[in-house]
Amino acid sequence: MSASYGHFAYVYDRLMSDVPYEQWVHYFKQQMFKANVESPYVLDLACGTGEVAVRLAKEGLDVVGVDLSDDMLMVAKEKAEAENVSLSLFQQNMVELDLGTQFDCVVIFCDSLNYLQSADEVKQTFQKVYEHLKPGGMLLFDVHSIYKMTTIFGDNTFSYIDEDVSYIWNCFAAEEYVVEHELTFFAYDEEIDAYQRFDELHKQQTFAVETYIKWLKEAGFRDMRITADFEATGPVHDSERIFFSVYK
Repeated sequence: MSASYGHFAYVYDRLMSDVPYEQWVHYFKQQMFKANVESPYVLDLACGTGEVAVRLAKEGLDVVGVDLSDDMLMVAKEKAEAENVSLSLFQQNMVELDLGTQFDCVVIFCDSLNYLQSADEVKQTFQKVYEHLKPGGMLLFDVHSIYKMTTIFGDNTFSYIDEDVSYIWNCFAAEEYVVEHELTFFAYDEEIDAYQRFDELHKQQTFAVETYIKWLKEAGFRDMRITADFEATGPVHDSERIFFSVYK
């Protein structure tokens, strides 16, 4: 994964315009309703450009966003200002999370957990999140399924062509349940009246649902609810995105 995302942060929203962020917000609100939690204090880990965090802040919630990328956080800050909402933002690695406070809910949405580089990093993140939750607090996160990593990504190529930005996205299956995403972008720069090329290499990995459950239990979490693809039902063999709702 690129440590800073560089130029990618500034075309990210354009490329992700069809991503259903509202569905993540709806999922969050559903889980808060089930837990009978009103006005939770929320930590959005790997908040990226703030699409979810800003939406939650617009709901009147107190939201803190954390991301590894300065560039992503800058875009998130600009969005929060444009929407006239308060959003506290910090640059940290979720594996080394240290905010000195506890939250009612921590979210790690949009398959962000899949960017961690090892099993140990996932386990360390679960432990750090546990420490940052109030007693009875909730962790919500989603990950790519094994099916999506091996069948949909696999060794496939995707492309997107538009007037201002285009990309070629090559996926390479590496070790088991690991995919490397090689992205080449061509973005129009008005200042020089020309297209600029830049490249990104992102690596994602996932694990079996049973493995995530084991690590969550080891971190101290309980009362786990596992669903798939924004539905209320459990995952099946061709589910693409697995959702976890767990309590401290």
